[in-house]
Amino acid sequence: MRTPSDPTRSPLRSRARLRPGDAVSVRTLTPVTGPPLAVPDPGGAVHVQFRRFAGCPVCNLHLRSVARRHADIERAGVREVVLFHSPEEELREHVAHLPFPVVADPGKELYAEFGVEAHRRALLDPRGWPGIVRGVLAGAAELLRGRGRLPAASQPGGRIGLPADFLIAPDGRILAVKYGEHIDDQWSVDELLAHAAGRGVPARLSP
Repeated sequence: MRTPSDPTRSPLRSRARLRPGDAVSVRTLTPVTGPPLAVPDPGGAVHVQFRRFAGCPVCNLHLRSVARRHADIERAGVREVVLFHSPEEELREHVAHLPFPVVADPGKELYAEFGVEAHRRALLDPRGWPGIVRGVLAGAAELLRGRGRLPAASQPGGRIGLPADFLIAPDGRILAVKYGEHIDDQWSVDELLAHAAGRGVPARLSP
């Protein structure tokens, strides 16, 4: 399956939410930097997380926490893969520094396949507001240091996406899943590691 990348396609209707024990089909994804990769990965478990748009302050803050502990995640036998619904050329400028693959899905094909939704509660739920404030302040600090970029003013894929996390076994079975209820509702690194340990994720067969 080719990397989803066509923003001119009509929006896809999300399928039913996936649950632990469900299986996902194999596809090859091409990150915005780096070589193609398989999901599921026969070499080990994969943590696939769905984010929002390139430059999203809450997403950037969360991914920095993941990047800081990327070595811990790899030692737990898990490969990190992140999806955004922004075009590849725009996304690359925001994520090139990250130590794990980031995939552009502007047509939201995989979002639909995995049942990942957009909803007004992403921004309106008060539980997400502290994360928005932290993300905006952290982004402003980066800009003052001459780092980072502001997100594009226009977001064809919208700004109300909800995050989602999937831990997927080498055979395609979903080991654990979380569908976020607001913009800042995702697994922390500690929660990801706990899921991996609790489900007996072995060391990876290859780097």
